[in-house]
Amino acid sequence: MKVAVYPGSFDPVTNGHLDIVRRALTVFDRVVVAVLQNPRKAALLDAPTRVRVLREALDGAGLPAGRADVATFDGLTVDAVRSHAAGSIVRGLRAISDFEVEMQLAHNNRKLAPDIDTVFFMTAVEHGYVSSTLVKEIASFGGDVSEMVPPAAAEALRAALAGRR
Repeated sequence: MKVAVYPGSFDPVTNGHLDIVRRALTVFDRVVVAVLQNPRKAALLDAPTRVRVLREALDGAGLPAGRADVATFDGLTVDAVRSHAAGSIVRGLRAISDFEVEMQLAHNNRKLAPDIDTVFFMTAVEHGYVSSTLVKEIASFGGDVSEMVPPAAAEALRAALAGRR
């Protein structure tokens, strides 16, 4: 069984993230979406909320049943990959600037774990402009992000931002 881990903060998950999971499932038998639970980084949505939102989003995305899981991790990505008996890391690329950062991470991960490879998926054109950071900024000013994120993420953003006002 070919298993991959798709790590990230997913603060919040976007439709672009779901597109990467969908496409990764055409290559891998199982994909674990691994939510970085890093107490040293200030996320808008806490880790349990991000996990819940991701599970709802994956359930609503019409993905093959039982092939996409959600977990949390803290520490090295390669350790998270090993803990799920996976052999690959999945990453999405939107632009050349993403590639430069992701290539450096992939090389470092390869140095730490030569048996784990990174597989890149180009983000679909319709999601190429979307980032979690941009979504949070738009939502914080009252903008409509419903075309950028799944419904569960839009609701979680509304609740989190209402608590800050």
